[in-house]
Amino acid sequence: MVRASSGPRERPGLAGAVRLLHVTDESTPSPDPTATDAAGTQSQKSAKTPNPSDGLADQPKQPKADPGPGEQFEVRAGKRERLRGEGWDPYPVSVPVTTTIAAVREGYSHLEAGDETDDVVGVAGRVVFLRNTGRLCFVTLQDGAGATLQAMLSAKALPAEGHTALAAFKADVDLGDHLFVHGRVISSRRGELSVMAEPVLREGAEVASAGDDDVEVPAWRIASKALRPLPKTWTNEAGEAVTLSEEQRVRRRELDLLTRPAARDMVRTRAAVVRSIRENFFRRDYLELETPMLQVIHGGAAARPFITHMNAFDMDLYLRIATEIYLKRAVVGGVDRVFEINRNFRNEGADSSHSPEFTALEAYEAYSDYDGMAELTRNLVQQAARDAFDLPEGGEVVTLADGTEYDLSGEWDKIDLYTSVSEALGEEITVETPREQLVAHAERIGLEIDDYAVAGKVVEDIFEELVGNKLWAPTFVYDFPEDTSPLTRYHRSKPGLTEKWDLYVRGFETATAYSELADPVVQRERFEAQALAAAKGDPEAMVLDEDFLVAMEQGFPPSGGMGMGIDRLLMVLTGQGIRETITFPLVKRS
Repeated sequence: MVRASSGPRERPGLAGAVRLLHVTDESTPSPDPTATDAAGTQSQKSAKTPNPSDGLADQPKQPKADPGPGEQFEVRAGKRERLRGEGWDPYPVSVPVTTTIAAVREGYSHLEAGDETDDVVGVAGRVVFLRNTGRLCFVTLQDGAGATLQAMLSAKALPAEGHTALAAFKADVDLGDHLFVHGRVISSRRGELSVMAEPVLREGAEVASAGDDDVEVPAWRIASKALRPLPKTWTNEAGEAVTLSEEQRVRRRELDLLTRPAARDMVRTRAAVVRSIRENFFRRDYLELETPMLQVIHGGAAARPFITHMNAFDMDLYLRIATEIYLKRAVVGGVDRVFEINRNFRNEGADSSHSPEFTALEAYEAYSDYDGMAELTRNLVQQAARDAFDLPEGGEVVTLADGTEYDLSGEWDKIDLYTSVSEALGEEITVETPREQLVAHAERIGLEIDDYAVAGKVVEDIFEELVGNKLWAPTFVYDFPEDTSPLTRYHRSKPGLTEKWDLYVRGFETATAYSELADPVVQRERFEAQALAAAKGDPEAMVLDEDFLVAMEQGFPPSGGMGMGIDRLLMVLTGQGIRETITFPLVKRS
């Protein structure tokens, strides 16, 4: 039921404000009357115009490092101790939540300014704005997705004494606390959807004289006391709101999620993309499998592994670098369509597109080949874009972080590795080109080539330097040399090459696929060649895996296989770096 408001008048200029406390650091006493809004803009009331003569006007404002517990921490910790000493737990087991902030906003968005209802809800969220002066207090609660809801607390509607009185609210609640509010859904006179806090009292009790023992459902209660304040928001030279530095965003991702909508969006986009991929595979009758992360032999890719030790068996183990070996063994066992989305670990460098720990997708389909995997991969990516961003089929154009658009729709380009390298060098390069000649080309364009690098690896390095990082549109690069593709089927019509492609999107490799090698004799020869490469110093050479060879000798059907980094796919879809697409990336200890 909706009725006209007869409640208290709202303070002008406060309704609907979503603000974070503006603090200089964690030693600043709380509360501070200065506030910033959710976009990080300082309020007009508190804004200070720098005086050029004081030397501050031309100094760029930068987020400070976390100073550690300070005066605010001590004040908040003191409140915690006091509440516990009074028998009022600031970390209750539960609070009587009946709905969500988002559900209230959706269900009551039709209310006009001044409308009130008799509908009672119990909601909880983090305090991101607080005005706790006078006999009418305002607080804004925010849920994990960033949705906000105002609550209004009036002295005449709350118990006169105890831990749910208005005086207790003013004394105990700080920005950043998790707060429960119970009351009627209304729209304020300024049109802000709100909850007017009201308790449920035991029968016969009166608000004017009620205390803690008279309250059955509190009008408000701290659900979790935050001992640290929310971080400060700065304005940089470009006029942009900055709450945390890039390094702080990675190290304190929980604060990044609290204060930056883009960080919350990334978590949800990632979840939508992974869900889309899984559902796409399920529609194709694939089975999802989980393979070991601890392995006695590292295989399935050319990469350096992490080594650990198992005390119970007194043996060294490797964190897996790829899921390929075990998934192929499953195909031998009759799992004709199989995929896995899981973590891989490679003991290599870290940069804007590489992480030592990353999420990878691998899939294998019996009686397919690398052309079939190309169609599958394109569909997976385009469907993920549609599902994550609600795009129409054929309209898979995503908006990147810098505001530009990127087109993933339609058919994708295909080029040949050796042809593209020949065109870039202005000289024909084939699998027969001597290694010495390839090294000379590489050195001419400024590349350093390791002594153990085989001819095919030199060609791939030249391609990466001259061609790969310039492939902006989605492009399949076809047919790689045998000496760099030990698990890939030899090409059906081009001697010395394999049926392998790499997918480049926006200048970096995003996925790869093979027509899988099914001949166990050739596979053994390839492994032996890799052993020789390892003996010459190649730290990424594969080792001979006898268990895998025995499985192959049982009969591996003609198959196509593909692999794609989920983190890199998020880079493709959002234009963010890899440390932004991984919620908690590995960073050095500070």
